Amino acid sequence: MGRIILCLILILAAGIRGAPAADIISAGKGPVSIEAARMTYHSERKVYEAEGDVVITFQGGTLRADRVVFDNVTQEAEARGHVVAVSEGDTLEGEHLRFNVETKTGILDGGTLFIKKNHFYLQAEEIAKRGDASYTFREARATTCDGPLPDWRFTGAEADVTIDGYGTLKRGTFQVRDVPVLYVPYLIFPAKTTRQTGFLFPRIAYSSNDLGWDVGIPFYWAVGDSADATFYQRYMDKRGFQEGAEFRYCLSKGNFGTIYGDYLNDTKEIIESEEDGLSRNWRENNRRWSYYISHESQLPAGISLRADLAKVSDIWYFRDFDSYNYYLDHRGEGTFERVSFSADRSLAALDSKVRLVKEWRFFNLMALAQYTDNLQSYTNDDTLQRYPEVTFTAIRQPIFQTPVNIELESRYDNFYRTAGYRGHLFDHHPVFSLPLRYGSYLQFTPKMELRFTRWDASVNPDDTQATNTSRKMYSFGGELSTEVSRIFDVKIGAAEKIRHVVKPEFTYTYTPYVFQDDRPDFVPEIPEQNSLTYALSNILTARYTDDDGTVKYREFLSLTLSQTYDILEARKDPAIPADTRRPFGQIGMEMECNPVKYFSLDADTKYDVNSGEWKVINSRCGLSDWRDDTLSVEYRYTQNSVEEVNLSLLAKISELVDFGYVLRKNLLDAQYLETRYSIDYHRQCWSVNASYADADNDRQFMVIFSLYGLGKVGKISATPAEW
Repeated sequence: MGRIILCLILILAAGIRGAPAADIISAGKGPVSIEAARMTYHSERKVYEAEGDVVITFQGGTLRADRVVFDNVTQEAEARGHVVAVSEGDTLEGEHLRFNVETKTGILDGGTLFIKKNHFYLQAEEIAKRGDASYTFREARATTCDGPLPDWRFTGAEADVTIDGYGTLKRGTFQVRDVPVLYVPYLIFPAKTTRQTGFLFPRIAYSSNDLGWDVGIPFYWAVGDSADATFYQRYMDKRGFQEGAEFRYCLSKGNFGTIYGDYLNDTKEIIESEEDGLSRNWRENNRRWSYYISHESQLPAGISLRADLAKVSDIWYFRDFDSYNYYLDHRGEGTFERVSFSADRSLAALDSKVRLVKEWRFFNLMALAQYTDNLQSYTNDDTLQRYPEVTFTAIRQPIFQTPVNIELESRYDNFYRTAGYRGHLFDHHPVFSLPLRYGSYLQFTPKMELRFTRWDASVNPDDTQATNTSRKMYSFGGELSTEVSRIFDVKIGAAEKIRHVVKPEFTYTYTPYVFQDDRPDFVPEIPEQNSLTYALSNILTARYTDDDGTVKYREFLSLTLSQTYDILEARKDPAIPADTRRPFGQIGMEMECNPVKYFSLDADTKYDVNSGEWKVINSRCGLSDWRDDTLSVEYRYTQNSVEEVNLSLLAKISELVDFGYVLRKNLLDAQYLETRYSIDYHRQCWSVNASYADADNDRQFMVIFSLYGLGKVGKISATPAEW
């Protein structure tokens, strides 16, 4: 019996010694929690000694180590063995750390700082944390590469880093696999996690014919929480020095905008140059400029304001600078990246608009002022401007709780130009409809449209021959449609069921003849019409279940065929030869096909049944796979106007190498628009891209070397004639 009691005591004693110890200590900036396998407290010195999987939790971070001595008076901890300290998101690792949990300062011997946001490693013989986000290093090494032997790194005798700011290295080198290849006396690198004031990475390019060396050094200014600015300094040795500035602001949610402007004293002489039928002869410096202003506001009472104002100094601005300009760089989605036009050399006109909109549940009132710059003419005198335009719109809605619906658009325009007709236009256009349903299979909606248009037009303000005329028109018709569907139980891939919908539609429209030859050119013509349009749509939708059990639906095929039969054409004078009467219009086809995850096919075509010719063919086929290899083939054809094939290929040669190929060919003129080859070699922390392009009689070779976390540190571009 005595032996049994002794064994139980020994077992209990062993269990007590092996249990983890924990304590919570009061601190100046919050409690400090200590957990460890073994812990001793020296009450006379108020010092804790903890060993074995020590975890200290304090406000804003944690400290882990094999052994920690913590002074509860000074709030200082001395940690040894597998030390990992996380403070305000920064991670320090090493073997010996002296750290104050209240001031968040300390010194780490022989360790590493890891900035997760930038995936940045900073190693040093000694790391001193001077504040919440400030560090100094002795014998430092900086890289974004993983592993004990990084592909590249910067070294320095001294370094200073401010998280969410910049870092500096002094008296260092740039090393590739521990081999110094470049002496770096002083280096500034980003350690940002949010926007900060400073220089952005420079842009370097070369053009042998147009711009010469093209170097841009943008400077970013974080003005405040609701505003920032970027100053663009750009030198083109064949053009001169261009200065630009962009200011962005966000006053409140829904109230924001962008203001941009640039100026260049163009030093290039252009003698007897002609493009698109426009010639110029510049023999001296030309002052060239552009600006863009965009603003959006959500005002009280459901009122919104949107302004887009753009202006350039001359019609050749986008032709000369389409390789790179602010407008091309800022196209895209997002709050600020919303330039409202494509700023390339093919831009025919530049519009400036201001819109004020008031919305109700069923109504909309818009006031618009628009000014247009014609970029395909020397003068803007005959370009029609509209200010203001006021439009009142009522969406389809019942009339006084009856089954009859009404929708309405009423518009007033004031048209102005220096040369040609100008004047006022009022157009009132209500549409009445009566939706009827016969069971669940047939829908019929008869419609009647009324249109009253009034205008006055003159050639100049003093014109005594001003016309004041009106036009009254009506049209009626109807839409008839039905829908038949069936669900098939299938087991094709992930698809469990497929729903097939067949939807035929018929639309009849009649508009009588109205004399309109006296209208000015700013009043659109509404032709006589008596036609029947019929369409047939087929839609296939698959039902499938994800791995997590979620039921999903995917429309993988939509095919619509349509054609218009012109009754007026069919009823022409019988004396006219029958083969010249062509009442059957073109057959249109629209198709979207996505049968599997890695394949897509889109097509939009028009076929003339009278001549047996294709009038329009626009189609695109896309292929991809699980490795992200992609192939896209596009064919664009408009009879006697456009015939072009575009091919784009991205192939994953290996995990480290990608091959790209782009081909754009004008089949109508048998001319290659662009051919581009590229090789991209990418590692975990760096990449190099080499490309060769032959486009529009210009050949270019480019090499871009990127260090992840720092940006592109090299860019070489040249034409083969200069190699």
